[in-house]
Amino acid sequence: MKNILVGYDGSLTAQRAFLFALELARCSGGHVRVVSVLQITDGGADTAALMMADVGAQRLGDLMAELKQLAPDADKLIDLEMIPGNPGDVLLRQVKQYAIDHIVIGHTERGALARWLLGSVSTDLFANTRIPVTVVP
Repeated sequence: MKNILVGYDGSLTAQRAFLFALELARCSGGHVRVVSVLQITDGGADTAALMMADVGAQRLGDLMAELKQLAPDADKLIDLEMIPGNPGDVLLRQVKQYAIDHIVIGHTERGALARWLLGSVSTDLFANTRIPVTVVP
């Protein structure tokens, strides 16, 4: 496991997923790519571009500070990016673009209606990739 992808939203389960992925990277001499997905519900690509321009650099700095608080050596083992879009689609594109060989995500407890309306990132990943996916509770 040299190229590990973590979907990160700042939640407690995402933090645990990040720490799990970081430990895998330390053990295998690998690297962790942390992706925070900015979900856009209205306005499409133009709205996403404006939001990224307004908050992108500041949010990335805040995220890196948060990750370094969880693991002081994080900046040596990760790259971090914030990308607009649907979380499942974004993570699947990352797998191809960065030759990812393992995905780690946190488990989000949602009701059946929310899963039906919004979908499930883990379901998308399980259905559309051939690499290991670890879901951290």
